[in-house]
Amino acid sequence: MMNDNNISNEKTGRVKSSALRRMGFSSKADFICEIVLILVIFILMLTCILPFVHLLSKSISSDVYVNAKQVYFIPKGVTFGAYLSLIEDGKLVKSLVYTVYMTLIFTILGMIVCTCAAYPLSRKNLKGRGFITFILMIPMYFNAGLIPNYLLMKKLNLLDSMWVLILPLIFSSYNMLIMKTYFQSNIPDELEEAAFLDGANNLQILWKIVLPLSKPILATLSLFYAVGRWNAYADAKYYIKDQAKMPLQLILSKMVSSATDASTMSLEAVVNTTTPEVLQAAAIMFVTIPIICVYPFLQKYFVKGVMVGAVKG
Repeated sequence: MMNDNNISNEKTGRVKSSALRRMGFSSKADFICEIVLILVIFILMLTCILPFVHLLSKSISSDVYVNAKQVYFIPKGVTFGAYLSLIEDGKLVKSLVYTVYMTLIFTILGMIVCTCAAYPLSRKNLKGRGFITFILMIPMYFNAGLIPNYLLMKKLNLLDSMWVLILPLIFSSYNMLIMKTYFQSNIPDELEEAAFLDGANNLQILWKIVLPLSKPILATLSLFYAVGRWNAYADAKYYIKDQAKMPLQLILSKMVSSATDASTMSLEAVVNTTTPEVLQAAAIMFVTIPIICVYPFLQKYFVKGVMVGAVKG
């Protein structure tokens, strides 16, 4: 009887092991680890998605349910009054157009500057490239501070202009280092040598050979630049006083921090038609959705390009 039970248990164990192997797991411990990892990733995913769903539900729910704290993840009394109020008021719409325009210019100029710095430093025949790289990396760790920067912007007559939000930040040491590493790791020196033999100069090599082969890193860094500028508001808080030139995030920050005082944002017409809490949720969604819509078009390049940071350059 004991032998029969042992044989049965062995057969059951072999069947389970075979099933695990068919699923791609070498042992039961690997299967358990995989389940734990999936659960952790799922929980992390929920921490990202649920706040977004909560705000979306509040933004399209009736004021009565929101004030009664009855709205969590499912909207109640669905209405788009808050969005219509924001659009009719016009200030956020104008700021949205202005911020998109500024972000596009910032991203284009940033990528040009980053490429012009990264490509020469990735070439082995550039003399002193190690020292130049070291100098360019210093701003990544040290800066003059807020007051000297403000005095410099004032001296350059950049205060209260769009360019004060663009020019100081278009060069990023971190982005330059990532692009330089990508060029060194993925663009063979033989391509450059062959192009030189065919009579191409450095600009032609960069434009016709290097950049077409660098779409992943270009998409990744473009997203870094765009998201960074889109979400930033601290510099605008210090340098911009004219409300017409304030980026969207600064207006949203002021709206959230002083939602009970409509006069500070000149949004009396909006607050008269909806409550501050619903208005906040609608404004946050209004600001967040545009940048989210950009990501799907760059995702296939972003996933590949973001791994460059793990490659030693």
